[in-house]
Amino acid sequence: MINRRGFGKVLGVGAGAAVVSVRGPRSASAEPAVSTGGSGGRTGFPRLKQIRAGLLDVGYAELGPAHGPVVICLHGWPYDIHSYVDVAPLLAGEGYRVIVPYLRGHGTTRFLSDRTFRNAQQSAIALDVIALMDALKIEKAVLAGFDWGSRTADIVAALWPERCKALVSVSGYLVTNREANLKPLPPAAEHAWWYQYYFATERGRLALEDTGLRKDLARLVWDTVSPTWDFDDATFERTAAAFDNPDYAAIVLHNYRWRLSLADGERRYDGLEKRLATRPTIGVPTLTLDPERDPFTAPGDGSSYRDRFTGPYEHRTLTGIGHNLPQEAPADFARAVIDVDHL
Repeated sequence: MINRRGFGKVLGVGAGAAVVSVRGPRSASAEPAVSTGGSGGRTGFPRLKQIRAGLLDVGYAELGPAHGPVVICLHGWPYDIHSYVDVAPLLAGEGYRVIVPYLRGHGTTRFLSDRTFRNAQQSAIALDVIALMDALKIEKAVLAGFDWGSRTADIVAALWPERCKALVSVSGYLVTNREANLKPLPPAAEHAWWYQYYFATERGRLALEDTGLRKDLARLVWDTVSPTWDFDDATFERTAAAFDNPDYAAIVLHNYRWRLSLADGERRYDGLEKRLATRPTIGVPTLTLDPERDPFTAPGDGSSYRDRFTGPYEHRTLTGIGHNLPQEAPADFARAVIDVDHL
């Protein structure tokens, strides 16, 4: 077992981890050589891959041995795969095959058809993960995520437990309940969600479609929800490049408007959404993480969602860490993945 200090040492070893090609995916655009820089972490993944999966041509990073146990790391908004740029080599160094996909509307992930509705409701994004696993011939994986990634991983674990070996979920149980979302929260809590309401307006749509304003908005969110994270301009710009996806604005707008019942989903997902509306429990081994300095972290040290997890379970709160937990505390996140795999 590697402790937190030991994980820091592994960063130097993991930086040389090879990306192993697999049948089916094709190599995509190259990324910068792996080295230390920016905020003190790696500058990028060795290279990206692409594979057709479901409705998408998915861009993803892969590190570690081709036949190792699989971990799929899922990012949130306004972030991208680089939230795991330091986590991935730590896990690869422990023998895991690590897959980090761009979610729909981000980075090099593209819709296969111009006619496909740019839908970002929760079940559609979860099915993207199932389709990716099918395309890569992965039967079961540890799923780990934060923000949109936590929600997506939670849904896969709840609806398709046979595909989820174990779960690491930052902020716990994030399955959206649209009926509950119609009820107001205390004003202080509503204040933290300002951008959700901004995106419900025409002004918000125009801002998100403006490439300059969308970056300014994302930078403000980073500063607000990760108040102790000392990231530099290069670290932010590396992620902001993922926002240049032609479907970025449409996907982000639909996600937040759908949550507030201000936009419709698609009927093909109605059955799944009805199941999710019942707040299904999750029975796979789970480790939940709460970042203490995240304004969205609920009080009670995970007590508000503890009853949703019925299998082997552990909870940890990370002191002094904000919303982008994998990038702010990569060793702790990697440790959680390894530990949940042995719960």
